[in-house]
Amino acid sequence: MIDSVRSIYKIPELRKRIAFTIFILIIYRIGGHIPTPGIDSQALAMAMANLQNTLFGLYDMFAGGSFGKATIFALGIMPYISSAIIIQLLGAVFPYFQRLQKEGEEGQKKITQLTRYGTVGISFLQAYGVSIFLQNMTAGAGSAARSVVINPGIGFQAITVITLVSGTIFVMWLGEQISERGIGNGISLLITIGILVMLPNVIISEVTLIQEGVRGVFTEVVLIALMVVIVASLVMLTQGTRKLPVQYAKRVVGRKVYGGQSTHIPLRINTAGVMPIIFAQAIMFVPQTIATFFGGNEVMQGVLQYFDIQHPVYWIIFGIMIVFFTYFYTAIAFNPVEVADNMKKHGGFIPGIRPGKRTAEFIDNILTKITLPGSIFLAFVAVLPYLIMNIFDVDYALASFFGGTSLLIIVAVSLDTLQQIESHLVMRHYDGFMKGGRIRGRRRM
Repeated sequence: MIDSVRSIYKIPELRKRIAFTIFILIIYRIGGHIPTPGIDSQALAMAMANLQNTLFGLYDMFAGGSFGKATIFALGIMPYISSAIIIQLLGAVFPYFQRLQKEGEEGQKKITQLTRYGTVGISFLQAYGVSIFLQNMTAGAGSAARSVVINPGIGFQAITVITLVSGTIFVMWLGEQISERGIGNGISLLITIGILVMLPNVIISEVTLIQEGVRGVFTEVVLIALMVVIVASLVMLTQGTRKLPVQYAKRVVGRKVYGGQSTHIPLRINTAGVMPIIFAQAIMFVPQTIATFFGGNEVMQGVLQYFDIQHPVYWIIFGIMIVFFTYFYTAIAFNPVEVADNMKKHGGFIPGIRPGKRTAEFIDNILTKITLPGSIFLAFVAVLPYLIMNIFDVDYALASFFGGTSLLIIVAVSLDTLQQIESHLVMRHYDGFMKGGRIRGRRRM
């Protein structure tokens, strides 16, 4: 492992990509500390302290703490994720978007452009909601109450909308730069960094609780052991594949013989990766965003209580949506009909299965079966923080690192980034992170 890490710095291109990625992440973190104009920082901190165990606290975690500080990056990358979800859904309904998805690189460029436009529109709506939300926030009670906004009004709303929309567009650009010139998926890395910046505070808080005798050492050991088991399970789930054997018939063209070899189709248990979690989380933010436009409406507040992260209904809906989006994204990412047609064109077949339609049905059947336990396990891990909060009596900031969306994203993005680094090492004849070029945790199913 140490030799592999040293090899990273021997490859100029890989060294530059990693350095560029770190540079972009530093810029992202600096922007997360630049406040939006017109905010009383002390009053905001006091007001946000009461919202840490709510959906706003969860949104703040995805934004790397920027939402709680009302910085220029307060919206984070979630508007981009929401726009991507909408485009994906439109692709399953409208033929125009279906054609774009099949047009290869040119179609992807058009989809990316439409996603950017959607990001601007969504961020505008969310920014306006945030400006209203901030104006209605107060710190303290009675005569000692302080408004979070120094000079509320249309001027503050306009400045806030312009600032937050510009910040979201800049964050989106940073993510695209990492994907193009850095290492790893830029959007996913920005989300991961936003989550990891919370870890030092959680560790310090736990150490303090142990020193004060509030939390026992045995409880901490149990939590850490549970985290290790969950991480190991997630790695196996992410890397697990079902390999379908494929044979290619021999063809004689002139004096050359083509085909005749045996290979396989790797069907991943978790083909969708971390996207179902991100999609479901983005959808769960919608009710809170809509509620900000209705202020103290009693009906909306009554509905909104079911979307609090401490309410069981929230977690049930969240788990169901993860299962749905796992199947949905798998259907988009992997097309059995297209795979079967390509195999038939090149003389390939699955032993015992007729080429063409029967092959497509067989692949789809296998994919459906292996996706079901994967999606259920993803939903279980996503709901695990709710169980930990009630069993061990901890807050969400700690519980999120022992399961849930945070851990799922961290594990998936870390594995993806390590695989990209390893591909650079192996391509230039260096050993990967494991002998034989296999990342630890990769398993055969």
